[in-house]
Amino acid sequence: MRAPCTFQAVRPQTLGLIGLGAIGGSIARQVKQQGNRGGDEITVIGWSPEPAERALAAQQGALDDAPPRATDVARNADLLILAAPPAANINQLDALVPHLKPGAVVTDVGSVKRAIVARAEQLGLHERFAGSHPLAGTHRHGFEASRPDLFRRAVVYVTPCRHGETAAREIVDFWEHVLEAEPVVLDADRHDAQLAATSHVPQIVASLLGDFLARHAPPGASLGTGAIDTTRLAASEPRLWTEILLMNRDELLVALRTLEESLGSVERALETGDAPALTAWLTRAAEWRRGVGP
Repeated sequence: MRAPCTFQAVRPQTLGLIGLGAIGGSIARQVKQQGNRGGDEITVIGWSPEPAERALAAQQGALDDAPPRATDVARNADLLILAAPPAANINQLDALVPHLKPGAVVTDVGSVKRAIVARAEQLGLHERFAGSHPLAGTHRHGFEASRPDLFRRAVVYVTPCRHGETAAREIVDFWEHVLEAEPVVLDADRHDAQLAATSHVPQIVASLLGDFLARHAPPGASLGTGAIDTTRLAASEPRLWTEILLMNRDELLVALRTLEESLGSVERALETGDAPALTAWLTRAAEWRRGVGP
């Protein structure tokens, strides 16, 4: 459901970021840009395991401070955002809980939510943690891929813990009023099932086609826009996607078996020369694609 708009949370005075890649760096850039445009000034501190990335973010004005330890960020942040890959976010949550500032709220930006929400509940963070997943990003990596407008008008799923409505409202307010995104509150289980179909299966299909073309396209063959467009996702980071696919594998296996049934129906239509079945299949896909816009 769409997040409520009537709640006005207390804005964080200090935002802490663990991870300064494309997502974490873009959050930092946009928050600092908002302050420069006359909004409420938020101090932004951030940490990356790469010293050069911390230095670059500070040099380019995205950070007010770049301490050498993640614990230094956790001790000072009113809102702490874990912006590493999903498994690393869980590890950071474990490591940083003892160092959290009293009353601080925590979120992450990973694309799989059940595992980290469950871990937050195990750690007793029901009222202080809500997951986030912005549907925005880039296939480039690192702070250099960050942008100060990445989240404007982007949908962001917010996944609360059980009995975690207060934290969820704080996170919703931050995404909506500071980063100008469109937050949607969604249960973590439903999120992972939905993303299996709408994000993770498309990644698999694009990579399957990329792998097929890598192995079977004639040497020197030119690729048309169809092959280029449909394989765009195949350029994504393999290690990150290995982690995502394995973390959501139960939902993915259900979705992939459904996809296998659809592929089987196409194969049977081709084997039997069933033009009406092929036309119906292609028409259904075409009408859906036209309906979702550019």
